[in-house]
Amino acid sequence: MRTHPSPPSASRFFFGYWIVAFAFLCLTICIGCGSFVFSLFVSPLQSELAWSRGEIMVGFTIFWVMMGVASPLFGRVLDRHGARRAIPLGAVVMGCGFVLLSVVHSLPLFYLGYVLVGTGAAGIGPVPTSAIVSNWFRKRRGTAVGITSAGIGAGGFIMAPVVGYLLGAFDWRTAYLAMAVIVWVSIIPLSLLLVRTRPEDVGLHPDGALEVEETHTTGVGNGVVWGFSLRQAAATLPFWLIAVSYLLGNFSSMGGLQAQVPNLNDIGFPTATAAAALGAIGFGSGVGKVFFGWLCDRMQPRFVSAIGLTLQCAAVLILLQLQSDSPMALIWTYALLMGFGAGSWLPTMSMLVSRSFGLAFYGAVFGVINLAQSVGTAIGPLVAGVMYDTMGTYRWAFMLFAALYGIAIPAVLLVRRPRVRMPA
Repeated sequence: MRTHPSPPSASRFFFGYWIVAFAFLCLTICIGCGSFVFSLFVSPLQSELAWSRGEIMVGFTIFWVMMGVASPLFGRVLDRHGARRAIPLGAVVMGCGFVLLSVVHSLPLFYLGYVLVGTGAAGIGPVPTSAIVSNWFRKRRGTAVGITSAGIGAGGFIMAPVVGYLLGAFDWRTAYLAMAVIVWVSIIPLSLLLVRTRPEDVGLHPDGALEVEETHTTGVGNGVVWGFSLRQAAATLPFWLIAVSYLLGNFSSMGGLQAQVPNLNDIGFPTATAAAALGAIGFGSGVGKVFFGWLCDRMQPRFVSAIGLTLQCAAVLILLQLQSDSPMALIWTYALLMGFGAGSWLPTMSMLVSRSFGLAFYGAVFGVINLAQSVGTAIGPLVAGVMYDTMGTYRWAFMLFAALYGIAIPAVLLVRRPRVRMPA
């Protein structure tokens, strides 16, 4: 006997698409407010509070580290209590961080503000969004996660001009306070209204199917959700191969991305050219997220991830060849390859986790993998900066990044799904 309402007819708009739209919005707000607009505050903070740029940039590192550290915690909340509790909690904490930033007068409070912003971002970022989208889609899961991931690029496209206007029309304190309001108003009501962790919660099935379909890849059907616990997953080699690959890959991509503009300036290209290349990377990343998500529905995710990492490695090798007399076509080739390749990380990481370890404990497992990639994202730019200060050039940093891609690519290619533990 059914204990839930009958699913709607196939002609009705599938509710899972609303889930994708909301998850897209979450990533737009999370990365747009937390990361993309950070550099816009550097000069105003330096002018008013007399902090050095290095001291201010520590806040950027804190954001990514805390987002990674808090990801496993929010993953457990997600697995135990569902997304309708995890996402609003994250939004509340992130907004409180921006409120604190709007009133700071000292560096310790500034850093504490970004501790809260990064912690809250973990609750509305890649872990919960990829989890709920993965639950709602099976056959088209890669495409759905790819479209969701494009919200990261939209964060820069949408939030940068919004915050830029606020900084010009008001001041940096007002801009921080406005971001708190944006996070609370856009995320909390919609999460309570729209979010359902799984389609079964409202009597539906993945992909909008009218009946439960057998999952040939796992051998599990009849609506059973299977998966490895975090302890079980961490005892397997694929778990660590995925973690190492994404730690090294994001270390290299973010390190190169943050060093790109000053490097182009150093070899004689104007800031306008460097900024245009940065925009091209953003464009390529947005397209890449959708493409690589789509490709994951048609190829094994480990191969798709390797393709994305290879494109990034090729881009770094091009960057090593750039000289003051290099043609502009070479810069655009670098930018598009790097952006397109870097767009692969979230859809392929999500698909590798869900295909390898299932969805029953996806939040906790993906949270720890996300911690690894967040550490790489946070440390890569710092290492590039230290190497530049020591050697007077970014060349050795770029060579290090290329070498690390040489480890990340075979690591992800070695990933195999562990033996499935069938539910009783």
